[in-house]
Amino acid sequence: MSGHSKFSNIKRKKEKNDSARGKVFTKLGRELAIAVKAGGPDVNANSKLKDIVAKAKANNMSNDTIERSIKKAAGDVNAVNYERIQYEGYGPSGVAVIVDALTDNRNRAAANIRSAFTKNGGNMGTSGCVSFMFDEKGLILIEKDRKVTEDDLMMAALEAGAEDFSAEEEGYTVTTAPEDFSAVSGALEKAGIKMMSAETTFIPQTTANLADPEDRKKMARLLEMLDEEDDVMNVYHNWENENEDEE
Repeated sequence: MSGHSKFSNIKRKKEKNDSARGKVFTKLGRELAIAVKAGGPDVNANSKLKDIVAKAKANNMSNDTIERSIKKAAGDVNAVNYERIQYEGYGPSGVAVIVDALTDNRNRAAANIRSAFTKNGGNMGTSGCVSFMFDEKGLILIEKDRKVTEDDLMMAALEAGAEDFSAEEEGYTVTTAPEDFSAVSGALEKAGIKMMSAETTFIPQTTANLADPEDRKKMARLLEMLDEEDDVMNVYHNWENENEDEE
């Protein structure tokens, strides 16, 4: 996906109203709880929890809220009964889509996610049908800041273990191996660098361009419906011209 798409999408999500932001925090709280259940409440000893904390901070969740969520999960571990499920499918004209869900009812989640696909010209596929078209990476987006030079930022990222650093029109993109994400995001945070977005994600190896305006509308609606679904944590796709109708 283009740099414009990445930065524009993050900005748009962060400009949503309070109720939408509250929903994002609820989903992040669920991810924090699952990470605590799997590896304990110590951020330094639980790499997955550390990754989710970095993601939460990049989404402007306060340290107090993060700490409360971790303490609540640590004191009520038996009540956390969610399971993580990955669904794969195709949007209009074969756009590849991966849906990361965290649910306490897999039948409900599967039915709602399948419905979103079928209502918008797509279909849910079998496990592995599109995931081979993506690479799992740590991805950090940083807006341009006059206080930090591009060279200093690049050196800080690469010295911390980043795989790649690129400068784009709207900011900088730092890419890491999944296992190095925590170290790199932690080093940037310690250096006082504000991250616009920080998470492990799936990056498409190739992208798909939707030429038909109707296909673009259907794909946009599919992503909107999936984003509104409580069980859905993240959605990854290889749609290239996502923002074309907005430009």
